Amino acid sequence: MTGQPLRYSRAILAAALCAASLGWAHDAAAQNGSLRDNLFRKPGTEGRQLTMPPVARYVAETGQTFILDRTQTRPLLKFDDAGEIWVLAPQPAPRGDVIFKNDVGEPVLRATRLGGVTLFTEDRPAGAAAAPAGPSPPIRLAPIGPQAVAERLLQASARASRAARRLIPFEGEATPASSALVADAAMVASEAMVRMSRNPRGRVTITRILKVRLSEGRRGSAELVQGTLQITVAPPQGLAGRPSSERIVKVASAAP
Repeated sequence: MTGQPLRYSRAILAAALCAASLGWAHDAAAQNGSLRDNLFRKPGTEGRQLTMPPVARYVAETGQTFILDRTQTRPLLKFDDAGEIWVLAPQPAPRGDVIFKNDVGEPVLRATRLGGVTLFTEDRPAGAAAAPAGPSPPIRLAPIGPQAVAERLLQASARASRAARRLIPFEGEATPASSALVADAAMVASEAMVRMSRNPRGRVTITRILKVRLSEGRRGSAELVQGTLQITVAPPQGLAGRPSSERIVKVASAAP
């Protein structure tokens, strides 16, 4: 890659058209105290503080598994059965606990000073106990080349188009510094479209989205203007330099 922006819109539009023609037709600690004791307490640890491993795979009592990576400036979380990487912001909570929130301020995890972890999801808003299940490598975005970026944009376009039941082209510009983040943001945007398609209000929002455009800027953001869902990524901020699917859904839903 030369450092000059790479333009994929024509290729993506043509490929998406082809794809379209082929593809249409309170805190949970009190509620789960005994489970927490069994999950987290080891012989001889009573009265001592436990520490969370910097990066590990966890399993929740619901059966969900995820990786929590605290080795970077902003903690990262990724569910084993999903592609999106969530960037979290730790905030202090009562009793020395820490709450990890997503980029729209919603709680995702709560960690106690004794090492207990609670996972919050749409299905379990009150929380579900989780415990370390073993080591895991840190979460990283691997560098990718121009062809791989184009393929990711095509995949995102096809996925969003299926959710909307019509063509939604993805256009992108990337440099070597932003290519991996642009590709990741494209997949996150398609995930937002899939989520919107699952409820009546979201399906109305999708009708206002004519295309998705990704570019590099000073900070990560999402904006829906005159039918274009503009996603901006900021490579110096790493994965925190692109909006989550939750933020994209909220921004698109609130647009006039």
